[in-house]
Amino acid sequence: MILVTGGAGFIGANFVLDWLKGLDEPVLNVDKLTYAGNLGTLRPLEHDGRHIFRQADICDRAALDELLAQHKPRAILHFAAESHVDRSIHGPADFVQTNVVGTFTLLESARAFWSALPEAEKKAFRFLHVSTDEVFGSLCATDPQFTETTPYAPNSPYSATKAGSDHLVRAYFHTYGLPVLTTNCSNNYGPYQFPEKLIPLMIAHALAGKPLPVYGDGQNVRDWLYVADHCAAIREVLGRGVPGETYNIGGWNEKKNLDVVHTLCDLLDAARPKTSGSYRDQITYVKDRPGHDRRYAIDARKLERELGWKPAETFETGLAKTVRWYLDNQAWVDEVASGEYRKWVETNYAQRA
Repeated sequence: MILVTGGAGFIGANFVLDWLKGLDEPVLNVDKLTYAGNLGTLRPLEHDGRHIFRQADICDRAALDELLAQHKPRAILHFAAESHVDRSIHGPADFVQTNVVGTFTLLESARAFWSALPEAEKKAFRFLHVSTDEVFGSLCATDPQFTETTPYAPNSPYSATKAGSDHLVRAYFHTYGLPVLTTNCSNNYGPYQFPEKLIPLMIAHALAGKPLPVYGDGQNVRDWLYVADHCAAIREVLGRGVPGETYNIGGWNEKKNLDVVHTLCDLLDAARPKTSGSYRDQITYVKDRPGHDRRYAIDARKLERELGWKPAETFETGLAKTVRWYLDNQAWVDEVASGEYRKWVETNYAQRA
């Protein structure tokens, strides 16, 4: 059995669904079910005995100790995190609590559990920590891509707390010998993403006839990684990664935010045309977020060289699949768009108009 934290969130749920699609090994799924945790995403596993869900907070040491003692997982995959930069600007305390204190608490529980294992199980155990490229800070247009040895320079409360969690994970390997693996990924997109993030937000607003809010001049650059590719990379790192090592996971798809929005509008124009005009007509520019990093770019050659992984999707194929999924799963989108989500969009974008 493996234990997955944050397995009702976007990337975690995709990983759980993907894992159980191809493997029989059970998953213990631990999620606090905050606003971005959605059990509806896991509905296909409702009657699947291989999926065990437990609602718990990773800051709750007693709950973690009990779950580890009861289920004895061979690995922990740590997806749980507060993960939206804009939310971290408005309310950084939650990010410190979940990303730093929560990761520390999980590490302490994992260390106690691992230390008591028989030698063979102890040697085979893994703690895989899922992190972000945002810990490396911002790049200029001509800077080389982030590598695993790029110095950390986080610029938002979100990225600073993720950097703190990365450092804790590293320290637990070097100080205690806990067999950890860390992955730093670029911007994920795909099915089941909460509609506060760029791509699902733009799809939802476009279809509703609302403005498509683009920060600043729209020239900020991100590397885009299709979530199924990310899940495949994590499986490779879990299976064959070297304890103590970090691995960058990227899609080799550097795109300006405005170009992403334009491509989305063109795909929607083809798949669900408006009665007149283009979805591009709905694009509006809003005040930039404070400290908005200009460019992220991942060099994922280590992962390809050492473990043989590279993304299966191009940005074009992945985005086409994503748009089709959202068009075909409007019920899921409606279910997710709770009162808290609508309040969040109003809080974040209304003041930038």
